[in-house]
Amino acid sequence: MKKMKLVMVGNGMAGVRTLEELLKIAPELYDITVFGAEPHPNYNRILLSPVLAGEQTLDEIVLNDWSWYTDNHITLHAGWRVTSVDRIKRVVHAQNATGETLSAEYDRLLLCTGSNPFMLPIPGKDLKGVIAYRDIADTQAMIDAASQYKHTVVIGGGLLGLEAANGLMRRGMQVSVVHVMPTLMDRQLDSVAAKLLQKSLEERGLRFLMGAQTQALLKPADLGDWEAERAAQVKEEHAQRAGDTEQNALPPGPRPDAAHQATIAVVLNLEEKLASSPDRVCAVRFKDGSVVAADLVVMAVGIRPNTELAQAMRLHCDKGIVVNDTLQTITDARIYSVGECAAHRGTAYGLVAPLFEQAKVAANHLAQFGIGRYVGSLTSTKLKVTGIDLFSAGNFAGGEGTEEIVMSDPKGGVYKKLVLKDDKLVGACLYGDTVDGSWYFKLLRDGRHIADIRDKLMFGESNMGDAGHQGQNKAAAMKDSDEVCGCNGVTKGTICKTIREKGLFTLDEVRKHTKASASCGSCTGLVEQLLILTAGADYSATPKTKALCACTDHGHQAVRDAIKANKLLKIADVFAFMEWKTPNGCASCRPAVNYYLISTWPKEAKDDPQSRFINERSHANIQKDGTYSVIPRMWGGETSASELRRIADVVDKYQIPTVKVTGGQRIDLLGVKKELLPAVWQDLGMPSGHAYAKALRTVKTCVGSEWCRMGTQDSTQMGKDLERAMWRMYAPHKVKFAVSGCPRNCAEAGIKDVGIIGVDSGWEMYVAGNGGIKTEVAHFLVKVKTAAEVLEYTGAFCELYRAEGWYLERTVHFVNRVGLDYVKKRIVEDAAGRKTLWENLQFALDGEPDPWFEFDKAAVDTRQFEAISV
Repeated sequence: MKKMKLVMVGNGMAGVRTLEELLKIAPELYDITVFGAEPHPNYNRILLSPVLAGEQTLDEIVLNDWSWYTDNHITLHAGWRVTSVDRIKRVVHAQNATGETLSAEYDRLLLCTGSNPFMLPIPGKDLKGVIAYRDIADTQAMIDAASQYKHTVVIGGGLLGLEAANGLMRRGMQVSVVHVMPTLMDRQLDSVAAKLLQKSLEERGLRFLMGAQTQALLKPADLGDWEAERAAQVKEEHAQRAGDTEQNALPPGPRPDAAHQATIAVVLNLEEKLASSPDRVCAVRFKDGSVVAADLVVMAVGIRPNTELAQAMRLHCDKGIVVNDTLQTITDARIYSVGECAAHRGTAYGLVAPLFEQAKVAANHLAQFGIGRYVGSLTSTKLKVTGIDLFSAGNFAGGEGTEEIVMSDPKGGVYKKLVLKDDKLVGACLYGDTVDGSWYFKLLRDGRHIADIRDKLMFGESNMGDAGHQGQNKAAAMKDSDEVCGCNGVTKGTICKTIREKGLFTLDEVRKHTKASASCGSCTGLVEQLLILTAGADYSATPKTKALCACTDHGHQAVRDAIKANKLLKIADVFAFMEWKTPNGCASCRPAVNYYLISTWPKEAKDDPQSRFINERSHANIQKDGTYSVIPRMWGGETSASELRRIADVVDKYQIPTVKVTGGQRIDLLGVKKELLPAVWQDLGMPSGHAYAKALRTVKTCVGSEWCRMGTQDSTQMGKDLERAMWRMYAPHKVKFAVSGCPRNCAEAGIKDVGIIGVDSGWEMYVAGNGGIKTEVAHFLVKVKTAAEVLEYTGAFCELYRAEGWYLERTVHFVNRVGLDYVKKRIVEDAAGRKTLWENLQFALDGEPDPWFEFDKAAVDTRQFEAISV
């Protein structure tokens, strides 16, 4: 088959990551041509700061060397700038520095033009010695300038500006940072953290001019009469004071107005600069008239998506090249765009993690799989500025309706501010100790209520009790032989070496290659710090998709979406459509896919009993000795003399050793041999309790108003009605209900998946509680008046969970993932949608068999119950 032609414009990190992902899944589909404006292979732009500071070399930050392109049969035109694209003929035209031209045809075009630094539109911006800080050429220009000149002005007090200032200072230059705002990094830090940062940097030797507005950049001839006169005066005074070596202050004597004070460097070297560098910047003048010396001016005042080529191609641009969820431009489906130049849903991302997510989706569609969707990224900012750790996320500034928890230790170099609203974390700003940044971001993103952990919130996830939970200073001080991950025995040296050699960027990648932090997770913070130290930045700010299992790279939601969008009805169809690595799947993915099929397409997709866990295949709980537990269903925990007699007779007849009342108000028969299960079920004559299944287990009730003098509602009847309506309901995980007849809540409704509490005026409903290993209190959902409403709301919630929950995800985790507000919007606020969900559940459950008595209909393999002769 003839290969298609893929041309990529831009040779940066996002674009090359797209090619890497594409080569993994469709290595033979395209002939690939890459045009890169820089004469270099793909490199880690974020590590330019350590190169400037002299900590690394340019060779050390290359991600894909020249041989990588050759080995993967990629034609790389480095140092060629694309000048135009003919979308009708599908031809790319390019030119190099010598004026040579060449063209390349394409079937698919990938635009990765990145962004351009913004240059202030002020007089002098085109002078020699005025540069941006964006690429290798800029970095090399600064390194060269540092070897010849002394004074630098960096315009911009953001991350890039501070990194440039720090690097130039470490190369021996005197650096002044100019920032128009009153505090540094005003988009990432609050005022307290910003001032701590400024103080720390001043102590290292940087000078700051805060609130200064740059008016012009000056060459020697631009200096006014006063500066020229002052130069002559200073020169004469210095001749008289030959022994004076002070370099940072004007000589004694009357001083001119402050608005006209120039540095000694400006006035002493004016004649020399006029002669040697007439066209080079020598000073910066501000709006108030003051002047500072500048042999080099670095503008770091922001970036803009590079859309010049796209606009010339008449592609729609708005805050970037506008793309859809498949990263195709909305103007031309043959053209894709990823990276800083792309605008997705109105946002152009500048962090690496979102760009790599885009790369994976774009590769998926270029490979013609058509599965992935990019829906945007939630990001936090975790940075290391000149060795100082910073983190911010959400509304860290606070404001009306919020409250703040603050810890400040200026001497220790630590500041933490957490912003709360409506019992949730909505913002965080950390200075000095950022090890808990990811945990705070998870709380913020999930919308978790924090009342139960408020008193411990400031102390972080480990609550100061985990030796593996350390800050970056400790991470940097560790020896390579020191163990980081105790669960898997992984050392610092192994982690750092793997990050460097394999070019890892994300926490998930580190886990995959080293297993560090993949078990208990207590060392996650430390692993992240090592990632920052080794790779130059934190690329794990955005939550990454977790694969369903090792058989696939697809996550649960992608599998669910594919089944629904493409009406897949068989497990084999899913595996084929989604390119499963293992053709037949495994014990982890087969049950999940089987559930997604039958819950998405009830009565059309056929249940595969062999893709269920052993308990669900046997319809009883296997015990540690190989026997089974049988728990018949008792509606709402209520029983009768007849049922109790049958249970007693079965216990005697089959010599069942243990009879136990369960916490769910039922009776458990323990120690039943497998071959006796069908006979025990038959003699009991009671419905399956589904105690073994990912299904509705129990409905716990109190006696309610029928008997209790405190009861306000008939909780027992309500519980029985709920259980009879939903007892055959399979779900992502086990589900438990409880109904209490009054607010005294004897049935413990507050820690159930669905909890109902009777009050004088009706019923209060709660969802997503959990009484398991980690108790979670249920969230209030709604208050209703009638029993019919209780059934409808409960059924709608369960169907929403069934349809959108991930396999083995409890309701508490489902609600934490999608948000309680989302659940309320679907269940409480949308009456028509609620009724539809309830009707969908009733449709799915109608005719669902009882596996204890309808073997054929339930596809129970009865051969498993045959006694094995010895």
